[in-house]
Amino acid sequence: MRSLFFPLLALIFSPFLLSIINRTKAIAGGRKGAPLLQPYLDLMKLLRKGAVYSRTTTWVFKAGPVIGLAATVMCVFIVPFGAQAAPFAFPGDFVLLAYLLGLARFFVISAAMDTGSSFEAMGASREAAFSALAEPALFIALAAVARKTGELSMSGMFHVMSVQGLDAGGNLPVVLLISAALLIIFLTENARIPVDDPNTHLELTMIHEVMVLDHGGMDLAFIQYGSALKLWVLGAVLMGCVMPGSGASWWIDAVLFMSGMSGLAVLTGVIESSMARLRLVRLPQLLTGAGGLAALALILVMR
Repeated sequence: MRSLFFPLLALIFSPFLLSIINRTKAIAGGRKGAPLLQPYLDLMKLLRKGAVYSRTTTWVFKAGPVIGLAATVMCVFIVPFGAQAAPFAFPGDFVLLAYLLGLARFFVISAAMDTGSSFEAMGASREAAFSALAEPALFIALAAVARKTGELSMSGMFHVMSVQGLDAGGNLPVVLLISAALLIIFLTENARIPVDDPNTHLELTMIHEVMVLDHGGMDLAFIQYGSALKLWVLGAVLMGCVMPGSGASWWIDAVLFMSGMSGLAVLTGVIESSMARLRLVRLPQLLTGAGGLAALALILVMR
């Protein structure tokens, strides 16, 4: 049962990260902000509503949110939580993580294109283009961690990184480079500023939100909940590199991990409050820079 504690924690508390981000942005803007349980209330409201389907859509439109959510839920069970191992850990599981995220993205993009809307197809093409630049950076960053720790499983990688600490064995420069690359990937994959603005409703500037304009009811609830889980999963990957832990006392690791995830949510809110989104033509440079940081970290650990 202890091995399922952290996945259950993710399934329950992942929408709360959105609450922390929104509350941080509200405080920075001098506002009171929405209630902390607002994401849960929104999901409950959507689950009670029915969905309307266009005559131009096929089964792909209906399958997109379901398969996307299922793939993201599977990611929760293979991602470790700090120094604590994942329920399903095996050599090369980080490859499966990338492919599960890619599968979820593929079906959400396919559902958007299935509507026949030029706006949603535009958002789908942007999502595919920027994801193609983010995935190599993710692979290179995890390859650098694997080389540094001598482990091929994410549970083994992050356990070694957590126990060693930032300064042991010359970890600090490598961890800083990997963390910077993973932070950019985290913001990109979750459609946050400076890559995308989750609060905008201008079709010409949206990336992720424009793909889900035709979804409603339970389908939209699945997409929003899947987005919250993806925020948690990629945040857990980032926390695995920077958060200390023992790997022995699971409740201490749980407190450290939740503190780190809350801090990451606050950092995301601060970033979104202090800068505007970048122009679309600048995003490839940002993602290429993330790949360069990850590649530099890999070169350092291969010396």
